[in-house]
Amino acid sequence: LLWQAALGCRAAQVLMQYCILANHYWFLVEAVYLYKLLIGAVFSEKNYYRLYLYLGWGTPVVFVVPWMAAKYLKENAEGGGAGLCVPHAVFSPPHQINLLIFMRILKVILAKLRANQKGYADYKLRLAKATLTLIPLFGIHEVVFIFATDEQTTGILRYVKVFFTLFLNSFQGFLVAVLYCFANKEVKSEMKKKWQLWKLDH
Repeated sequence: LLWQAALGCRAAQVLMQYCILANHYWFLVEAVYLYKLLIGAVFSEKNYYRLYLYLGWGTPVVFVVPWMAAKYLKENAEGGGAGLCVPHAVFSPPHQINLLIFMRILKVILAKLRANQKGYADYKLRLAKATLTLIPLFGIHEVVFIFATDEQTTGILRYVKVFFTLFLNSFQGFLVAVLYCFANKEVKSEMKKKWQLWKLDH
């Protein structure tokens, strides 16, 4: 029973690391997709759906499998119980790319708002709204603590990091659903129509 519990614990740890990485790479997929819609759509009509799937679900395997092998070899060499953290650099590429795409998209949005400044007198407010909306979608909040590892953070800073990381990661899907689905005018219009039809039927 003891070895089964240890095996289950290790499997859960590997699955957790895979899910964390998959979450980070899906942030990247969302950023690339939005960037393509805003900028690259005029150059190509090709469907990248399969490529997005490979990037989101496949790329984490490239990092998790070697980590799992290294962890296994380290534990065997040291007689078990030794931990091996996933190198924090693994998390950096998607967030660094997302940050660049985020800045590029904001530049495009600002240019469009300035071009239509007469139509949008509140363009600075619209830019701020767009910025705050893109932060949870791209996982930009992760960049704030990317260099503050668990080993480096102590005391209040550690609690702040844990709180914001857990809060934003837990509610990221909900925030994206609210901002991009339920707050969307077309979605609200359709929901209103369905509600009115339901009231007429009942």
